[in-house]
This record gives sequence, C-alpha cells and structure tokens, in this order.
Amino acid sequence: MMTLAKVPVTVVTGFLGSGKTTLIQHLIRNANGKKLAVLVNEFGSEGVDGEILKSCADANCPTENIVELANGCICCTVADDFIPAMEQLLARPVRPDHIVIETSGLALPKPLLKAFDWPEIRSRITVDGVIALADAEAVAAGRFAPDPAAVDAQRAADDNLDHETPLSEVFEDQIACADIVLLTKADLAGAEGIKAAKAVIAAEMPREVPMLPIVDGAIDARVILGLEAAAEDDLASRPSHHDGEDDHEHNDFNSVVIDLPEISDVDALIASIKGLAREQNVLRAKGYIAVEGKPMRLLVQSVGERVRHQFDMPWGARARQSKLVVIGEHSDVDEAAIRARLGV
Repeated sequence: MMTLAKVPVTVVTGFLGSGKTTLIQHLIRNANGKKLAVLVNEFGSEGVDGEILKSCADANCPTENIVELANGCICCTVADDFIPAMEQLLARPVRPDHIVIETSGLALPKPLLKAFDWPEIRSRITVDGVIALADAEAVAAGRFAPDPAAVDAQRAADDNLDHETPLSEVFEDQIACADIVLLTKADLAGAEGIKAAKAVIAAEMPREVPMLPIVDGAIDARVILGLEAAAEDDLASRPSHHDGEDDHEHNDFNSVVIDLPEISDVDALIASIKGLAREQNVLRAKGYIAVEGKPMRLLVQSVGERVRHQFDMPWGARARQSKLVVIGEHSDVDEAAIRARLGV
C-alpha cells in the first residue's frame, strides 16, 4: 500500500578517516529489520568506500540500494548529482524504510540540509538526524581545535592552534550541524582521551548534544536512527562558517589516483604510505592493492601515519589493478612526488 509518510534520512558526516564507512557497515548488518538505502559520496574519482559498503550488502540493503556519488563533494553538486540520486532511491520497487547518506570527509553538511527543501524531494524525505563522527584520539590531541584554551598547555604552544585553518573550519561546521556526535576509535583514545575530546568539542558546539564513544562503528541502530529531528527545518541552530555566502569552495583540497603494479612487499607499501603523511602532509590514502600470489585484494586505508590494511574479498572477475586514492590540502598534493615515494 502506498504511503505518504516521508522517508527519514540520516546524514553521516565527519572528517577524513573518522570511521563513517565502518559505522554504516555496522548499520547495514544490524538494521533491526529496516530496509536501508545508502548514498555514499567520496572526494576523488575512485569509489573505495562505496565498494566497501557493497561488500556487506544483504537482503535489507541490496547492492542496488547503495548508490555512489564520486568525483565531487555532495554539498557542491546538489542539482546535478544529489537530487537525481535521491529520486533514484525513492523510485526503487521496494521503498527503503530509511536512507543513510555518507558525505565525503570534506563536505559541509549545512548546504546539503538546504537541498532537502528542493521541490523535487521536499514532500518525500526528511532529515531524521545528522550524525557527526570525530576521531577521539585526534581531537584529544588538539588537532582541528583552533581554540588553544580548549587544549592542554603543551598543545597551546603549537602555532597551528592559534588561528583558523581550512581543516578546522570543515571540522567545526560538521560538529555544529550534528544532532549526535560519535567519538570514534575510543579504544585508542582511552578514558582520559575521551574526556579531553568531549571538552574540545563542547567548546565549539553551539548547543548541547549527546557525545557517545564507540569502537569499530558498533552502536545500536536505535540510538542514531529515528531521531525525527527534521533538521532541514532547524537550520538556524546549526551555524556554519559559510552562513551568508551564496557559494563556498573546496579548493583547499585535492586528490590524485595512483595506479600501482602488483606488489610483493606489503610492509614496504605501508612504510611508503606513512612516509607520504610524514613527509608530504598527505591526509588520507585508501584503495585496493593486488599482492603477488594472493587471490584476495588488500584494502588499505590511512589517516595520517595510522595505516590499516586487510584482505577483504577475492578479486574474482575484476582486473587485478591496484589503485590508491591520495587526498591532501591542495598545496601538498604533488603527484610526481607522491609517485616517487610510492616507487611508480
């Protein structure tokens, strides 16, 4: 039977590598019977996160319910990409009970919320809530916190904390738009780190919201789905650095896709990726790597010098083509230097 009820949409935002894809993987596997659809947006032309999510598709969230928007930031491509993608999901033969949007790590959530007022979709969907993810260990260490009073005295000596930076603006816009903040990688941060991260975020928040520590994306779906926030009608309480601007830019960031040959030494690749972060200020690297003699593809994801890797599934009929997406601030993305560091 046709229903006129709006489909709830949860926007999952968070900085590069904060754990958004891991959270949505957990939601897909633990949706409590809800039929989910996922719209995943990535910065860069290679959809690594979408491929990861499709690997855990099931009857309640089949592969065709997972739509990728690559090569652009969702908050900048509303008319061209976002609206058609949402219409595609709403036209599915079985209407999803809930849609989850994973923004790119560089997306500003408020412009996206404004898109929910577009005539094509405003009568059919509503923003159930905005969930912002923050890497607890990184925040506790004072990164992306422009107020030196919010961090410890040692960190206050860091000149980078004395002024606004593009990274801090992205981070602050994301948490200011949130209905719930999830402090990810809580196991790495520890109790004191969680306490410090909460203090830093609370100092930046325009209003009080729950802040919950999580590990490996594990949280009861009932906690973050079904908030009924109708955030598209509550924009005034979600301030942005870009309020009053007709447009905004993401020219501060850039990405390149590096094709790699099959490798024989995983440790050497990991060391090179750490070197990119340490020596060339690369923010994020992610991709699939073909390893000689291994039928499985190696999933590699890094945030700064923190690199995680695992074999996730057989290559199957796919070409054994290694690709690594590398993201950084615009001035730091030197493709020739990145290729040299990776030995290609």
